[in-house]
Amino acid sequence: MWGLSMFSQRTFSSAILMSAAFFSSVSAAPIPKAGVAKTVITPSEYIWMAGYAARNKPAEGKQHDLFAKVIAIEDTAGKRLVFVGTDLIGLPRSISADVAAEVTKRTGLPRENLMLTSSHTHCGPVLRDNLMDMYDLTPDMREKVRAYSQVLRKKLVDVIVAALDDLKPAQLHYGRGTARFAVNRRQPTEKGMINGRNDAGPVDHSVPVLRVTEANGKLRAAIFGYACHNTTLSFYDWCGDYAGFAQAELEAKFPEMVALYWIGCGGDANPLPRGTVELCKKYGKELAGAVSDIITRTEMKPLQGDFSAKYSEIAIPFGSIPDRAQWTADAKSTNFALRTRAGRFLKMLDAGEKVPDQYPHYPVQVWRLGDVTWIALGGEVVIDYNLRLTKELGADRPIWITGYANDVMAYIPSVRVLREGGYEADSSMIYYGMPTKWGERVEELIVGKVKELAR
Repeated sequence: MWGLSMFSQRTFSSAILMSAAFFSSVSAAPIPKAGVAKTVITPSEYIWMAGYAARNKPAEGKQHDLFAKVIAIEDTAGKRLVFVGTDLIGLPRSISADVAAEVTKRTGLPRENLMLTSSHTHCGPVLRDNLMDMYDLTPDMREKVRAYSQVLRKKLVDVIVAALDDLKPAQLHYGRGTARFAVNRRQPTEKGMINGRNDAGPVDHSVPVLRVTEANGKLRAAIFGYACHNTTLSFYDWCGDYAGFAQAELEAKFPEMVALYWIGCGGDANPLPRGTVELCKKYGKELAGAVSDIITRTEMKPLQGDFSAKYSEIAIPFGSIPDRAQWTADAKSTNFALRTRAGRFLKMLDAGEKVPDQYPHYPVQVWRLGDVTWIALGGEVVIDYNLRLTKELGADRPIWITGYANDVMAYIPSVRVLREGGYEADSSMIYYGMPTKWGERVEELIVGKVKELAR
């Protein structure tokens, strides 16, 4: 299934040799560079797993290791950009900000030049400050989560520095493939939106790919994205879900290459059907096949032009904040997350503090990689942002949009999703510990900032 035909092998090999010859002929001129590094981030002990409120015990096994992977790229003018992909539910700002600050201290890399992302696998460890209202953890388990988060922070800094130390002459090409297993999950019913299946709902099946090769044509890395939740599995084994299997498949097929995944605007898409390791491996193979097909083609476009990077944090207001009477009622709920959230806000009110009416640090990042505009948005971003930004910004250039980047603080619904209601719009905010759903300005504020940075 995975073997190239003899013709395809000859074509790919010839193209690489020709590219290498050209590369050699212009070696006197400034050339792009790339550095790659990866590290295992699987917890050293079985701690609580992230993503599902129904879990009632720590992890028990392992399908495969979890990784943090890094690609550093440098343009001909010496501008460096660093992408980090992790097999995690989502990096909170408290971790990503610490990592970014330490990387700047050790390497001089500006904050805007570092993109920290998570695959949103639901079979990874709980992290501090992320979805913490979801988990009824013992004090001992909370300490283990805190300790793991500290170890993770150090590993992320070290692997980023290692990638920057690994910079070598490189060639960069981009393309786009297709995978079909993502399905919109917002199913309309008489009782409102449920987490089900909506085959008529919007979804993005594209697979953006960036290929990195050495001067001699040897594959070094492939970065690829797909807009779909990593929720095929809900058991008690460490696992990167379909994204983890896709990366493993690619690295087995191309042993010299590091495969790095990012999740797009997949906040309202699921891999369907789901629930078994066999299905998870199937989706991983499909996604890996799309990437493999792209990186072995001769028609990938060279990434030409200089790099640029911009980063900003904006305040996003919430809707109407509940009053004390509502918090008091919620504090008696049988729902652990609802009860925990209410208790925290009641303590704030008792201390004379105000319940926050906005989230002040929503991250928006825009990179220009020559021909490509790469947008990174925080939180669990729904597909409407991809559709709108691609339409409004992508008339003359490829647009890549990564979600779950730099900070995963909550779902990020569009105005349409907010008005329709359902988990992504409303009840998910309970588990993220937010006081209520977002106000309807959320979409315009985020899109407006993206456009400002993309100018």
